Amino acid sequence: MTAQTDQTKCALQICNASKRFGGNTVFREISLSLESAAIKGVIGPNGAGKTTLINITSGQLMPSSGAIMLGNQDITNEPLHVRSQLGIVRSFQQTRTFKNASVAENLDRARLFRPHRPATINNYIAELIEKCGFLGRMDQASDTLPYGLQKMLGLLMTLVAQPKILLLDEPAAGLEKQERYLIDLFVQVARAHLGCGILIVEHDMELVKRLCPYVYVLDRGQILAEGDPETILRRKDVIEAYLGVSKEEEIPVDA
Repeated sequence: MTAQTDQTKCALQICNASKRFGGNTVFREISLSLESAAIKGVIGPNGAGKTTLINITSGQLMPSSGAIMLGNQDITNEPLHVRSQLGIVRSFQQTRTFKNASVAENLDRARLFRPHRPATINNYIAELIEKCGFLGRMDQASDTLPYGLQKMLGLLMTLVAQPKILLLDEPAAGLEKQERYLIDLFVQVARAHLGCGILIVEHDMELVKRLCPYVYVLDRGQILAEGDPETILRRKDVIEAYLGVSKEEEIPVDA
């Protein structure tokens, strides 16, 4: 194992991070880690602080206390554009594209978020373009695409930026069930070709169980549980956090 591998084994660390808005504490003293090429999930009921966690990790918001480390580098006070240049890239729950620009122009603009900007699209991006159904639509304005394709275009743009850490905020939100296999394909390609660590915030429990060998459960601003999803989703306290009841029930697939 090389020295570089030792330094990047734990690619991202969130250390005792808290976030407050005035007198409202969204979460407090949260710690989690993400290794290179690892896929981990963050689940929890609505209002648990999941998107805020993505926001402070990406640099869209700053934590009120605690630290965020990228390898051995403290990036706690670095803004969004600096973190994106360092390799932390996020997606959004809703579609985020350049609305009036074509699919091809959107992918080209995404290259601006990476330090090295090759003139051509990588082969694995071209493969996803075909499998997602963009062939014949490359000149089409993104805001005229069906919602599912707008969502997938936003995800493709994150890959074009070649992340070291990929933060996916509810990637399956708004997709039809028959479209959700594309998320699996997207994650597999990102891991295989970029080796990036992937943190997925998601409500689709079947997707989480398929893709995430390890999950964190966030509830009321704290990590309630962590471990493999099959075990975690059977815990009584996790079921109660989702359903607000004490009886033994399965957490719905689309909780």
